[in-house]
Amino acid sequence: MKKQLFLLLAAFWLATAIYAQQPIPYGNNPKAGHQVAIRGFNMYYETYGAGKPLLFIHGNGGSVKDFSMQIPYFSKNYKVILADSRAQGKSKDTSDSLNYNIMTEDLNALLNLLHLDSCYVIGWSDGGINGLLLAMRHPEKVKRLAITGANLWPDATAVDPEIFQWLVNEVDTLSQMKPTPEVKNQYKLLNMMLLEPHITLEQLHAIKCPTLVIGGDQDVILPKHTLAIAEAIPNAYLWIVPNSGHATLIGHSKLFNETVADFFKKPFKLKNGLEKLGE
Repeated sequence: MKKQLFLLLAAFWLATAIYAQQPIPYGNNPKAGHQVAIRGFNMYYETYGAGKPLLFIHGNGGSVKDFSMQIPYFSKNYKVILADSRAQGKSKDTSDSLNYNIMTEDLNALLNLLHLDSCYVIGWSDGGINGLLLAMRHPEKVKRLAITGANLWPDATAVDPEIFQWLVNEVDTLSQMKPTPEVKNQYKLLNMMLLEPHITLEQLHAIKCPTLVIGGDQDVILPKHTLAIAEAIPNAYLWIVPNSGHATLIGHSKLFNETVADFFKKPFKLKNGLEKLGE
């Protein structure tokens, strides 16, 4: 198994281990959790803290608990909102298909239900894709955006070739297994990553909010692809983190939290060195 694949899997094992050590049961907290009917399914979400709203969006197969290293830090200054995306975590969905546009509209519906006109957004992996789409499709909803480990299209020019082949093999294996509810759901999630997203660099020009584009120098998303994303967004900073894989926000949580918080608070510097006004 290649090093990058191990790092990808280790990221989610580490998230689970960290969750188990937390005194607050993030992702399964009756005091902070809510179930709400949205667009044909029941979405589970949790809220923490008070202040300006900050939406977290997790990656493929993840859940609220993946941000256990971020919730205590950001909830000191923000109203933190975390949702289990459709067909993931505690947001059950039995439909046969799923795509990023559907999940993005789910998140927009949640913001509408919470009467939020705009918010800060942090997205990891698939959550970064959803963050980009939210800023493109509903620009008024995103005040500032920070994404880590996101890709624009599903092939070996964006994703490490061996990781992409592993994904192809996993989807093929799942397609031949007995279609239990668990297998069908896993197939739906992984097959989505195999077929999507399809975002062009030109479409990113529509993102007007200040954006921080993050990737690890050992990320399964190729650094050159992360660079292309940052260059295509008009008001974007790029941060490639040394000695980091796909889980920068876990493996380098303190640095990640402080850097993103700093990005949210400070005036955005345009490429000409001037500060962006009217935020």
